[in-house]
Amino acid sequence: MNQNIVVRRPADLSRRWAQGIVNHYAADAKVSDISIQSVSIGTSTRLRVLVNHDAPDIVPLRWFVKTPSLAMRSRLITALPRLLYKEVLFYQSLSKASPVKLPNILAAQTRFGRGSTLVMTDLSEYGFTPGQPGDALSLHQARQVIQQLARFHAHYWNHRHLLHTHRWLSGFNNNVEHYMGNLLAVPLMKQGLKLAGNLVPSKLHLPALGYAANRHRITQSLATGPQTLVHHDCHPGNLFWQDAQPGFLDWQLVRMGEGIGDVAYFLATSLKPDCRRAHESELLNLYQASLAKHRVDEIDENTLFQRYRAHLSYAFEAMIVTLAIGGMMERSSNIELIKRTSAAVEDHDSLAAIAVGV
Repeated sequence: MNQNIVVRRPADLSRRWAQGIVNHYAADAKVSDISIQSVSIGTSTRLRVLVNHDAPDIVPLRWFVKTPSLAMRSRLITALPRLLYKEVLFYQSLSKASPVKLPNILAAQTRFGRGSTLVMTDLSEYGFTPGQPGDALSLHQARQVIQQLARFHAHYWNHRHLLHTHRWLSGFNNNVEHYMGNLLAVPLMKQGLKLAGNLVPSKLHLPALGYAANRHRITQSLATGPQTLVHHDCHPGNLFWQDAQPGFLDWQLVRMGEGIGDVAYFLATSLKPDCRRAHESELLNLYQASLAKHRVDEIDENTLFQRYRAHLSYAFEAMIVTLAIGGMMERSSNIELIKRTSAAVEDHDSLAAIAVGV
């Protein structure tokens, strides 16, 4: 798409702006009106809009638009590593080959110095149900997600060439993200633990601060396994559903990494602790069997579990840091996910495990 569709604020969503997108699919169609139905501000600004035009059989009427966050603190955290930029490039260059269900993208563009904008069909147009961050998934839903994650990971297994053909997966953006994460790890962990109070068992506080102090070494340790493309933020709010089949949203943190990290993040955030404890082994076995079904069978069961145990620490850190920054997730959902991830790392003594290099 040659037209500039990058916007910085809701007021930029004009009839002319929408006309350019519609004309990309239906040259003679006319847009009569555009109205913003809702605005949600977190790591990005998310707008649901209604676009009235005369080609609804070709272009949907309801759109979902993502622009840089209007919340200053969230914007500062996400702007330098250009997270929305990465998501736009994922949809532009990798989504067509993806073996999992993704949203329908109408337009995706990034412009140097102006930012990035992503326009997709609103999930309601196709009868999809968007997930919410605090959702507690059923065992059946968890099985479906695990099988799809295995399918996705197997598709990109050991495709290290992606780091060269898609340099945005590494390079400057990735380096900035790691640098900022390491620089802010201790103060954000302290602030997050303070705000969380008794939501995090007191015996986890010291190991959590140790994790933050050694974050650079630990993140390197968490990247030593077989490499594949990973979502890296697979919680219930980044899923959508149709007839119990999951799709995956919000690819701002996509990267090359260890597939079991996605599994750990998903199970720690998406299942209530009692459900996770009861079915964890079954779901890990399902992931391993699903990988093997797609011709990936190089990880033994014990190694898989130990890597799972270690990666739980990142899910915990992510939720604590989200609380510390504020405004990135609805607080009630953030609190619920802190409870779940705290239980997971406590059950497996994950913070201590990663501290000694498991």
